[in-house]
Amino acid sequence: MKKTIFLTLAFVVGIAVQGFSQTDKPATDFFAGKWEILVEGTPNGDAKFATELVRKDGKLKGELKVAAGDAKETIPATVEEAEGKITIFFSTQGYDVNIELNKVDDNNLKGTLMNMFDAKAKRVKE
Repeated sequence: MKKTIFLTLAFVVGIAVQGFSQTDKPATDFFAGKWEILVEGTPNGDAKFATELVRKDGKLKGELKVAAGDAKETIPATVEEAEGKITIFFSTQGYDVNIELNKVDDNNLKGTLMNMFDAKAKRVKE
């Protein structure tokens, strides 16, 4: 009888510990935050963008800021996300453009602009 009580008590304590350990970790939003995007080899040379992706109403949104010379142009962007990747859609110079970026590690993304030009993104640490 003592073995049954001991095993039952050990089982209940084990389940309680397992349940509490799962609630302590907050969910992370990997793609939200500031990113610096570099697109290499475009006809106008390499293009560099700064963006901050923010989750509003469950969706990522943001603006791209062109980081060339004195240009202060900001471009509204929409974002689609899937497991381990995002696609940023925006319009520039009369063209609808997309950048597809895949997660490389915790601070880097890699992909393409319009499946033609290599693109890299690096998380900007504050």
